[in-house]
Amino acid sequence: MKKTGRIILGAAVVLFGVMTLLAGYQAVQIFRVQSQIDETSQKIRELQEDCDGREKNNEELKGQLEKLKEDNEKTEAQIKAKTENKEQEKTSKTTAIVQSNGRKVAVDPGHQGYNVDMSGQEPLGPGSSEMKTKSSTGTAGKFTGVPEYELNLNISKQLRDELEQRGYEVMLTREDNDAAISNRERALLAADFGADIYVRIHANGSEDTSVSGAFTMVPSADNPYVGSLHDQSYALGEAVINAYSTACGIANKGVQLYDNMTGINWSSVPVIILEMGFMTNESDDTNMEDPDFQKLMVQGIANGIDDYFEAGN
Repeated sequence: MKKTGRIILGAAVVLFGVMTLLAGYQAVQIFRVQSQIDETSQKIRELQEDCDGREKNNEELKGQLEKLKEDNEKTEAQIKAKTENKEQEKTSKTTAIVQSNGRKVAVDPGHQGYNVDMSGQEPLGPGSSEMKTKSSTGTAGKFTGVPEYELNLNISKQLRDELEQRGYEVMLTREDNDAAISNRERALLAADFGADIYVRIHANGSEDTSVSGAFTMVPSADNPYVGSLHDQSYALGEAVINAYSTACGIANKGVQLYDNMTGINWSSVPVIILEMGFMTNESDDTNMEDPDFQKLMVQGIANGIDDYFEAGN
């Protein structure tokens, strides 16, 4: 019995020890879990605070964005208003200048593109039995390769802008290189426009590449169609070629008489053809394609037109 009691007592002690160990282990596990819970809770609080901070920043950024948007809209409105005001001022000034001048100038950019067939015939002048080709494509730059019709239109458009700045009302007989308009029709357009003068813009060519310079062409006093326009046409041609040559520094070949030009013979107002230079001459050809030189060309033509009217014509 004593031995059995000792066994039971020993078993009880062992059991108590095991239970104690288990209790301790559970306590440790509980402590660890609680620590993890506390750590997780802390992270949640930190994340919440971070989210709150980010949300606040987002609200601030949203407010700043709205303000920038409002400021941008105000700036755009101000720019638009200033632009409109400048355009109105420019229009008002231009209108005032045109009204103070009252002169009308018809400008004819000679020729047209290769794709336009103008090989048909038309009378050399009113009532004439002699017929001429309606129009042609003109010459081309021997050194630049630029077609004459392109050069003529380019200079004519620049001349229009310059003349309008000086107070003239200007009409171009063509606005592009595809216009199918004969020389006779161009002269009639100038008349319908009510032009005071008719200025035809051309460039020249020669088999002799050494030939250079500019000149104007006008009808003679014996022209059977427009002989009565000789004096005023000559005055216009002289004023333009002198001013043009001075402005460009190009050789002045003077005013020359031509009675075989359909575009001249059908005119009802003082008329000239300006041959701006020889596209077969290297110096003339390359100069006429230089943008800075073109400004001088345009200034010279416009100066000549001013001189013509200022002389009382």
